[in-house]
Amino acid sequence: QLQESGGGSVQSGGSLKLSCAASGYTYRRYCMGWFRQAPGKEREGVAGIDSAGSTSYADSVKGRFTISQDNAKNTLYLQMNSLKPEDTAMYYCAATTWVAQCSRVVGNPPYRFLEVWGQGTQVTVSS
Repeated sequence: QLQESGGGSVQSGGSLKLSCAASGYTYRRYCMGWFRQAPGKEREGVAGIDSAGSTSYADSVKGRFTISQDNAKNTLYLQMNSLKPEDTAMYYCAATTWVAQCSRVVGNPPYRFLEVWGQGTQVTVSS
């Protein structure tokens, strides 16, 4: 089970840090990612990280967002800086044991290789 938190409303240029707490999902090798979906748009991958610590980012967030994990706390994070109105969306975390598919987190949908999803946390960025 995955539970996101940390969403909210900020002004353009602001920062937020999202958290995704994983319970009952403890595997030695895994891939986790952050996704977002704005109203009327497809879900898109934002950033991914695997159990070895390799990361990937969508071009739209490179240099602004940082994905990280705390294995001791079974928690995934997404630090979002220099937020823009176009970052407004519901943000979801997801996980899979298909580590070989991890680079597809920031590829095009569908994301059927993801095995478990959180409920999402809303991020709203005003101009």
